[in-house]
Amino acid sequence: MNRRHLGQLIAGTAFAAPVTAHAQARTGFPNQPVRMVVPLAAGTLTDVIARLLVEPMARELGQPVVIENRAGANGNLAAAYLKQQRPDGYTVLLAGVSMLAFNPYLYANLPYDPARDFSYIGPVVNTPFILVASHKSGIRTVAQFLERTRARPGEITFASAGNGNSTHLAMEMVAEAADIRLTHVPYSAVSPLASLMSGETDTMLTVVGTALPQVLNGAIVPLAVLLDARLPELPQVPTLAEEGVRAPTMPGWYALVGPDGLAEEPTLRLNAALQVALRDPTVRQRLAQMHLAPMEGSPASIRQMFESDSKTWGDFIRRRGLRLG
Repeated sequence: MNRRHLGQLIAGTAFAAPVTAHAQARTGFPNQPVRMVVPLAAGTLTDVIARLLVEPMARELGQPVVIENRAGANGNLAAAYLKQQRPDGYTVLLAGVSMLAFNPYLYANLPYDPARDFSYIGPVVNTPFILVASHKSGIRTVAQFLERTRARPGEITFASAGNGNSTHLAMEMVAEAADIRLTHVPYSAVSPLASLMSGETDTMLTVVGTALPQVLNGAIVPLAVLLDARLPELPQVPTLAEEGVRAPTMPGWYALVGPDGLAEEPTLRLNAALQVALRDPTVRQRLAQMHLAPMEGSPASIRQMFESDSKTWGDFIRRRGLRLG
């Protein structure tokens, strides 16, 4: 997703959502504003998602929901900060799957343990991934991709948004499932998708919302989607499984979490407010524009999802010997 599109989406939201006049006063939770910590800077996809949620959540809670950006260290700064907060429901974190299911296996000295230090409130959204190639690579199908990589192991490059990022781990998993060897080219300050468009790198696995505009304008070549079914927007693009590569679906979910020990009342009230936000027609429309799927669910369901993906991807990260420090 380009910055201009993100800016348009941000324009319709606010840092602190106002409380509507019809919101009833409550004697229990909440009786003061709720802070939603965002682990990335303003203008990022995570930040945009948070800004879409705060207004409908505030209406349901009867209190403002205020965004607090705490970017840095692949989400570790925000997670460590949340760990130190009182478990009263007034500070929550919008966390991506990488912070919860990947980082514990990538970092030797992580300042938090997502299995013990957090209370799980609810799932938020999920985003699908797509395998794409540069025009310069000459790769037009998954079959050509596999043929080239098997004929000349390590010659084909793949871009990612950084070591340990979902875009990195997803391609590593595909490479293992297909028994191929690729050369990783991580980016941080520069967009990895831009490297693909220029032909600097050959392939990439990225989220659909980011890649789709460039696919539709012909700047990059779509090879396959990492989904159980084809995308309605790209009916001609097969799933990876249809092409004979059976890799676990890359999770792209976000979750709302609080500090460990969060009581039942604030947990359920926050979850209910989150469900209201995810059903809001304006929110759903804007999420659809970004190709993000709302994930209505309970605290137990997101906890189960976290545990399942932690096992799958933790085992994979250990098996591949992937470490970030």
